[in-house]
Amino acid sequence: MVEALAYAIEARDPATRGHGTRVTALAEAIAVRLGWEEAKIEGLRLGALLHDVGKLAISVRVLAKPGPLDEHEVRLVRTHPLVGARLVGAVGGRLAALPYVLYHHERWDGGGYPTGRAGEDIPLQARVLAVADAYDAMTSSRPYRRAVTAERALEEVERCAGTQFDPEIAALFVEAWAAGRLPVAS
Repeated sequence: MVEALAYAIEARDPATRGHGTRVTALAEAIAVRLGWEEAKIEGLRLGALLHDVGKLAISVRVLAKPGPLDEHEVRLVRTHPLVGARLVGAVGGRLAALPYVLYHHERWDGGGYPTGRAGEDIPLQARVLAVADAYDAMTSSRPYRRAVTAERALEEVERCAGTQFDPEIAALFVEAWAAGRLPVAS
């Protein structure tokens, strides 16, 4: 079931093909550095694969739009964590994925969505996923922009530590990259 949902997400938005798998690997590397036990890492794997499941409810026209989104389209895209959380809740038995799906676009400074949580009020799972998700998004081409280099994306993670990202998680991510502990995009 989970694999089918992950496939459906990628089929709906081909520009993100492989995104869930890459985000899973990146987030897992951080979880290992945090000392998470296998059961918690299993929850991460599930949550990372499903984190964008709410995009199934968004028009392909919006998801594949080659230029900037208008205000209405931005509001629509920002509903995907809430829609995804409802979908995950409806599947049952997948509640370990909920913090990843619902909170992965929250920001350390409170400027994220859908709830505007800040700092440690954001579940740790989502703070880990946020860094991995953003890094993969930056290093992958999208209809509206080209990918940046790994080095440029790492600079952005460092720059956004304490605003967009949990500073501790951002530092762990950069350290893991420097130590060769993160998977390299294919």
